[in-house]
Amino acid sequence: MRRLLGSAEQTLDEALERLLGERYEDRLSRVQLTLGPAGVDPFGLDPQWAKYALFSVAALHRRYFRTEVHGIENAPAGRVLLVANHSGQLPIDGALLGAAMFMDAEPPRIIRAMVEKWAVSLPFVSLAFTRVGQVVGVPENAKRLLSQGEALLVFPEGARGIAKTFDRRYKLAEFGLGFMRLAIETDTPIVPVAVIGGEEQYISVANVESVAKLLHVPAFPIIPQLLLPGGQLPLPTKYRIWFGEPMRFTGDPDDDDSVMDEKVWVVKQTIQSMLNRGLKERKHVFW
Repeated sequence: MRRLLGSAEQTLDEALERLLGERYEDRLSRVQLTLGPAGVDPFGLDPQWAKYALFSVAALHRRYFRTEVHGIENAPAGRVLLVANHSGQLPIDGALLGAAMFMDAEPPRIIRAMVEKWAVSLPFVSLAFTRVGQVVGVPENAKRLLSQGEALLVFPEGARGIAKTFDRRYKLAEFGLGFMRLAIETDTPIVPVAVIGGEEQYISVANVESVAKLLHVPAFPIIPQLLLPGGQLPLPTKYRIWFGEPMRFTGDPDDDDSVMDEKVWVVKQTIQSMLNRGLKERKHVFW
């Protein structure tokens, strides 16, 4: 059994090396990590767990969705808020952003995503998210991560974005204000990110809010493709990720919502413009 496990791990290592273009350990060595005696960081990130998670995500990133990454050099070193649009019914966009920052950025980085509180109440999900570096989306966690110089991924649309129906594709939902207060309080640059490709992977024709409320979940989408053989898999759309230039905002983080809303509007419009430009340049959904 030990020999079989060792052979399986070697096979995984070789496959991952082909996807990365180098050994996982070599790439990981360029990531700034603070690991304790148990081999995990203060938030529970385990590089070995991350390795296994990266294998499946890397295959999606390189092979299945064939992601194009543009402007990733705009993400500065040190603390940064990556603020992106959200879509696709499942958070595949977040996984691909994580893959891009580890596989395509130099030096590579492990990004932390702010996970919805309801998600970490699901069996096994809480442990899995923790071990790959994701944290519950509360201000205390965000401030601590930024103080450590981390890259934080934020989806200001929240569940409103990921559950959009097809007729609302690439039209940004309302943004929350919390990320702006956080950026100002911690003097953190914001990098706007536009993700194209997720809206077509699962075609949602309706969202039954009454059922969602009954099941205590953010949304209950109606996705006809799930009824087809193999329709449970996302469609192999081609993802395109655009990183914009860093934006800095100043002021009082405790300002009224109306003041914050003006600054958030600037970020939202920047991302919407990036989406519009990317969609105009896109020749086809699948290539």
